[in-house]
Amino acid sequence: MTADDFALPLVAVRDLRKVYPVRGEKRKKMDFVAVDSISFDIAKGETFGLIGESGSGKTTTGRMVLALEKATSGSILFEGNDIAAMTELDMRRYRKRMQIVFQDSGSAFNPRRSVGAQIGYALQRFQMAPKSEIRGLVLEMLGRVGMEAAHYDRYIHEFSGGQRQRLGIARALITDPDFLVLDEPTAALDVSVQAQILNLLKDLQSERELTMLLITHNLALVEHMCDNGGVLDHGTLVESGPVDDLLSKPKTAITRSLVDAVLEPTKVAS
Repeated sequence: MTADDFALPLVAVRDLRKVYPVRGEKRKKMDFVAVDSISFDIAKGETFGLIGESGSGKTTTGRMVLALEKATSGSILFEGNDIAAMTELDMRRYRKRMQIVFQDSGSAFNPRRSVGAQIGYALQRFQMAPKSEIRGLVLEMLGRVGMEAAHYDRYIHEFSGGQRQRLGIARALITDPDFLVLDEPTAALDVSVQAQILNLLKDLQSERELTMLLITHNLALVEHMCDNGGVLDHGTLVESGPVDDLLSKPKTAITRSLVDAVLEPTKVAS
């Protein structure tokens, strides 16, 4: 990459808003504002932490950033192109470059198909490799995330939680994306497995120059993984900036409460 590549954020969110119509008292129509005019940048190669309690709007924001959910208003610029304004047809050329790892990757796998076939499906869908080469590419990716070749033909129920997350990471990375959204990727795992998954992601980021958005309620993970971050409270971005500042000089009550709930950093980073 050249210096010019880093001048423009890979992802720039501007005045992003999501409003859902709901029924209130006496079935009166009302608007529920899930995300309220938020803005932030994610530089190429960095990990940005989007932090908030349950119901703060962080997962909705992540889905809008990937164009999995349509924004009510605002823009999402990916390399300067507004994907929020694109049709699904226009979005197709971006899909392989933007991927997601879910909180429970196992639930995103079809229980009736082998995990290897599902990981390789994206290569076929995006015509990234001949069919004869797909198995070999998947086996290579399985090895990189710490899985074995024998796992290719197994089914998702045969794996532990940590192995499922590794498989989810393999499926997300098989298309060699530029941008990865991590939606509470270790929330369902015990601390020792969390550390393994997070360190794997950091290694893969370094190797592949990945840009990542980490969605979490846990500031300890943000401290371990992120350069910059933002705190969401009821759909509003109440503060953002370098993670060190968020941790050492929180400006809002919600950030202070999240800091107070932080686990010992050594437990996450060990």
